[in-house]
Amino acid sequence: MSDPVSPSLKDLPKVALDLKSELEGFNHGCMKKAATAEKNVLPSAEDVRQEKQHCELIHGVENFKTDRLKHIDTVEKIVLPNAQDVAAEKTQQTLIAGIEAFDPAVLKHTETQEKYHLPDKDAVKAEKQHQNLLNGVESFNKAAMRHAETLEKNLLPDPQAIQEEKGKQQLISGIENFDPAKLKHAETLEKNPLPTKEAIDAEKVAA
Repeated sequence: MSDPVSPSLKDLPKVALDLKSELEGFNHGCMKKAATAEKNVLPSAEDVRQEKQHCELIHGVENFKTDRLKHIDTVEKIVLPNAQDVAAEKTQQTLIAGIEAFDPAVLKHTETQEKYHLPDKDAVKAEKQHQNLLNGVESFNKAAMRHAETLEKNLLPDPQAIQEEKGKQQLISGIENFDPAKLKHAETLEKNPLPTKEAIDAEKVAA
């Protein structure tokens, strides 16, 4: 195997002049310093245990031997209905059979009787009066009305009523304009009459 030959200067790729000038004048001090953090999260003991159980389960299923199974006989259990279930089923079957085998000819013929309640004499009379009233209102002819003159009555009070009203007004005026200073002073005399002998005897007899 021959040694690798280094490429000549003319074989190297050309770099643009503006990019070349930027690379040559690049200042490394402008770069921000960043700490490199390597993350390598290792599984925990619980994760390792679960993974191991999963692998063992898959391996056991793949390599399972059916000849290790024990033969068992299948036992079919038939639950018989009790007496109540049998009676209910029998009643239902009898009902269905009766409906399916029903003979309409066994039915008795019946006559349909329609009942009309006629109104009594008073109801007919009231309805007739109501209809006559409606007909009279609907077919009323205003031309059949007689012309009547309106008489206005203005009853004036007689002289006796005037005198009574006048006396009443004077009484009210006297009460409203009454002057208590015109009253005369009077002494009050209290009277307490004692019962007579006859009244006392009558009271004793009544008691």
